[in-house]
Amino acid sequence: MLDITDFIKPELLILVPVLYIVGLGLKKTSLSDKFIPLILGASGVILSAIWMFTTCEVFDQRCILTIIFASITQGILCAGASVYANQIYKQLFDKKGEK
Repeated sequence: MLDITDFIKPELLILVPVLYIVGLGLKKTSLSDKFIPLILGASGVILSAIWMFTTCEVFDQRCILTIIFASITQGILCAGASVYANQIYKQLFDKKGEK
């Protein structure tokens, strides 16, 4: 059975609720909803990169390329999980669109 930690590093799971809260804040602005997932994705990549750079001990070419790749994949996965969590919440508890 697959676990979320098979895909997202356990240390970066904190980004899922952080990005969820950022998304809620962005919803309250005049920003179009279609841009929120893009902003969350970029935020997730940036925050992942910050964490990865602070935990790397050696900065050779291989390490930097690994950080770039991992930051992009982990940031997108965390942002995707936060958007998915928002959609589940809306489907289960948001009664506005219900007929």
